[in-house]
Amino acid sequence: MIFTLLITILVEGCVVLVYAALRKRPAGILLRASLIVNVLTQVSLWAALRIFYQHYLITLIVVEIIIWLVESVLMYFLARGQLSPVNAIVLSLCMNAASLGVGWLLPV
Repeated sequence: MIFTLLITILVEGCVVLVYAALRKRPAGILLRASLIVNVLTQVSLWAALRIFYQHYLITLIVVEIIIWLVESVLMYFLARGQLSPVNAIVLSLCMNAASLGVGWLLPV
């Protein structure tokens, strides 16, 4: 579980860095928000997958959608004015798509 959390933080951190560079936003604030958000939501994902392991794929899809929405809200508030609501939604979607894609390809 710790390995997947580290991979998620690394992948999503890269997405945040690209976003910060393109939008000329302070990377530190966004990276801190991303780190907090990932620690909170990864625990939820692990718990849901353990509880509903018989329906792994459906659980993964449903929980990832919920995580995307929750992360969008948390990123918006934790980024201290650096993200508009729409940018928080888009950034969170990009972060989650990247980490889900990498996670799907890794034998974890």
